Formats: sequence, C-alpha cells, structure tokens
Amino acid sequence: MRSASAEGSWTILTGHGHVLVEIARNPEARVKEICQAAGITERTAHAIIADLEKAGYLARTRAGRRTRYVVNPDAPFRHHSQDSYLVGPLLQVLTAPGTAARELDPGHTDT
Repeated sequence: MRSASAEGSWTILTGHGHVLVEIARNPEARVKEICQAAGITERTAHAIIADLEKAGYLARTRAGRRTRYVVNPDAPFRHHSQDSYLVGPLLQVLTAPGTAARELDPGHTDT
C-alpha cells in the first residue's frame, strides 16, 4: 500500500467521482456507506449526490424508507477536454468484478 505522506494526499478521482463509482457499484447504498467508501462526510455526500442528480448523472427514487439510485451511463464528462466521452465506460471499468478486491487487498495480483 502506498503511503499518503510519501505520495501526497490527492487522488485521481474527485469526491464526485468516488461517490458516482460507489453508487454505480451499489445502487441501494445508504449515504453512510457511500461516504465511508468515498472518504467524505455525510453532509458532503448529500451535497455531491444532489450535484450529480442536478447534472443528470443519476436519478433517485424512494422505496419506503430506502433510496435507490440509477446512474446515467450516457452522461458526458463535464470538463471541456473530455466532454465527448461518456461516464458509462469508465464506470464499467471501475465497478468490474474484482475491482473492490484489488482496492482492499494491496497484495492482490491478477493471475
């Protein structure tokens, strides 16, 4: 596992990216689970989910007391240099079976 102090504290994905990936992995995740996976506060997770919904990256539906999310794989990236690309293919890669195992087990190697 890489040391945060040796490598810096930044990550490739933003908080928005982490939340979107977690929701794509588990559309029935609770906000508490999403924020723990993304490493953010619940308040920040709520704000990011609202941003993603407003921008058309996901939709929320209620089923009793539970929220279910539906990710829009046809939503384009927001940055002008990637706006011709859709988020779906990236989410497929980041949510593929075995992805979480590699994240949780730094010694994991594909064989």
